Amino acid sequence: NSSDLSPSFILASIPGLEAAQSWMAIPLCSAYILAVAGNCAVLLVVRMEPSLHAPMYFFLCMLAAIDLALATATVPRILAFYWFDSREIGFGACLLQMFLIHSLSAIESTVLLAMAVDRYVAICHPLRHAAVLTNAATAKIGLLAMARGVLFFLPLPLLLLPLPFCGSRVLSHSFCLHQDVMNLACANTTPSVVYGLTAILLVMGLDAVLICLSYILILKAVLRLAAWRERLKVFSTCIAHICVVLAFYVPLIGLSVVHRFGKDLAPLVHIIMGNVYILVPAVLNPIIYGVRTKQIQRRIL
Repeated sequence: NSSDLSPSFILASIPGLEAAQSWMAIPLCSAYILAVAGNCAVLLVVRMEPSLHAPMYFFLCMLAAIDLALATATVPRILAFYWFDSREIGFGACLLQMFLIHSLSAIESTVLLAMAVDRYVAICHPLRHAAVLTNAATAKIGLLAMARGVLFFLPLPLLLLPLPFCGSRVLSHSFCLHQDVMNLACANTTPSVVYGLTAILLVMGLDAVLICLSYILILKAVLRLAAWRERLKVFSTCIAHICVVLAFYVPLIGLSVVHRFGKDLAPLVHIIMGNVYILVPAVLNPIIYGVRTKQIQRRIL
């Protein structure tokens, strides 16, 4: 039916490399196993180590849980496609996956902002840190991050739900993203375009600006210290968080640029950028904090 309101979509394969997809799934599966093992290890270590029961490590647990959920919402379906040639995904399943990807990304962005504020208070107002960022306040921030992600990105699938899809059903990635699904609709998508851009700017865009502002204030406070060794010691407490922020925002910006300006790029670029966006933060975050945090290293060993 050319005006089917509940279509199924076809996940993207790499032209000319269909026969090699089963082999290409092996590094993807390995990265997923590494992400699951690393993030589960972080959750267990923080739970078992009383000295890590502090706001910064509770935020780290939130990141680990988000990364686990995001990777699990996408990678098993990609592996089913690569190994069992299960290319078709239903309309409802696609919208659900799309909502999970965007809402979990928004929650992670909010948690990264909260971690930046934690570093700012710890360095610029150390005497207030224990009073401001209590365990109760940390739990409320986690709930606020979850509500923010859900409320801002729940309208995305709802705006796509009534649209007809009467042309190509082939996606640009091995999973569902809002821009990708929206471009396949054969109707006016202006409300979806406007709302999607507004939501991203008000969540990820605003968070990125506030994180940068936090680090400008942190740098000003650090540069007021007299000794270079003391400056390096204080700023080194922020290195892990800076690396995690870069691991999240660089793939996000790269994927947005590919969607906006990369229509003429090879399909392989879209697929690789999509997989990087999903897996790089989940794999790198526990490694970064494992390397930078001696308590986590000792407990894991």
